[in-house]
Amino acid sequence: MTAETHRQPADALPADMAAVAIARPGGPEVLTPVRRPLPQPGPGEILIRVAAAGVNRPDCLQRAGGYPPPPGVSDLPGLEVAGTVVAAGPGVATPAIGDAVCALVAGGGYAAYCVAPAVQCLPVPAGLDFVTAAAVPETFFTVWHNVFERGQLRAGETLLVHGGASGIGTTAIQLAAALGARVFATAGSDDKCRLCESLGAERGINYRTESFASILKPPAGADVVLDMVGGPYLADNVKALNEDGRLVVIAALGGTKAEINLGLVFVKRLVVTGSTLRNRPVAEKGRMALEIHRHVWPLLASGRVKPVVQQVFPLEQAAEAHRLLEANEARGKLVLKVG
Repeated sequence: MTAETHRQPADALPADMAAVAIARPGGPEVLTPVRRPLPQPGPGEILIRVAAAGVNRPDCLQRAGGYPPPPGVSDLPGLEVAGTVVAAGPGVATPAIGDAVCALVAGGGYAAYCVAPAVQCLPVPAGLDFVTAAAVPETFFTVWHNVFERGQLRAGETLLVHGGASGIGTTAIQLAAALGARVFATAGSDDKCRLCESLGAERGINYRTESFASILKPPAGADVVLDMVGGPYLADNVKALNEDGRLVVIAALGGTKAEINLGLVFVKRLVVTGSTLRNRPVAEKGRMALEIHRHVWPLLASGRVKPVVQQVFPLEQAAEAHRLLEANEARGKLVLKVG
């Protein structure tokens, strides 16, 4: 570390650390426990002693070889962590060494220590432990930006969430309901539908037995749709949207190609948009962090919104977490506990 770097006493930090790396592109079995040199925070960055790290779909895509980290970012998977600040690079005033934080990162989370841009760090919300806090950044940043900024969801409007029992889905349901929207959600079983309803959805729709486009019919349709399925749902999403509706696509788990009736897009004045988070500039993610801290942190502190954590795995069992996530059996988030 540079002379300007502020850190704990030298004997408090090890030279290397435990981590889980991707040995080669492939299935969960390629996730391998390794030892890596301790990362060093650069200007505007902090070093976090990781207590827990969230597991997300993009981690699985990276492991399979389809979602490489941006240039200069750690090749270790992991997009969100919670832990304690142990060092700070030049130019960092906050957070301070010793602070408990959760952070959005572009990679490197599956490790005992992780570097994060200081502006992408937020204090662990009051009442949350590290495991629960580690389930916050990736899903809450994604939902806030896509549902409330790009989708412009407002109180009194109706949100349709696909994948309602997922980490993104459980977050979107709670935030939208807490901020005054009506919420409908699709899921793949009656049990998952009941989970969605317990979190604030007016109705869970079992996509295996029901058609969401038949249930949400304009003018009593959706004002915003948050979609992770992609191609197979595109036509019905357009049908289900009200006039001036907004379709926000954040993943394409079902495929990237589909036909669309542009006539409905014209007549309804629809907006179709999509986004990714990982490759956005640090300054932009820092701006999101400020908005989330202002609008969402009070909801977390009050308990009105809380991450749904289904299961916690030791770091070295990251492969088991990936298997569960890819089997579509997860309800809410999966978290890796470090140490």
